[in-house]
Amino acid sequence: MKVLICEDDLVVLKAILVALENEQVEAIPVKDGLLALEKLREDTFDLIITDIHMPFHNGDDIIKLVREEQRKNTPIVMISSDAQDEVIQFALKQGVNDFVKKPIDPVSLQKRIQKFLR
Repeated sequence: MKVLICEDDLVVLKAILVALENEQVEAIPVKDGLLALEKLREDTFDLIITDIHMPFHNGDDIIKLVREEQRKNTPIVMISSDAQDEVIQFALKQGVNDFVKKPIDPVSLQKRIQKFLR
């Protein structure tokens, strides 16, 4: 299984990679939205974990590509420190499957994403 991780913060990226350590997945990290969109156009993923705010393109652009342009049901987990209720509700309405607030707890994140990897 392949997981695309779209995160520009190295500390958060490390937490996500720790959460995926015991899973049988190939983790593909990208540091900005432009690289994320490129990867999504050239490959297929079983799970997408994305920050909402990134350089060049944000998480909303990733959701739009996957849900509207590609018409895929790939599970998307959005992570953000901007976790106001209206931001979470907007993300869920756009097609996000789960929303994780920063700072990230790797153990909690692992439990939440396991349901999408099985």
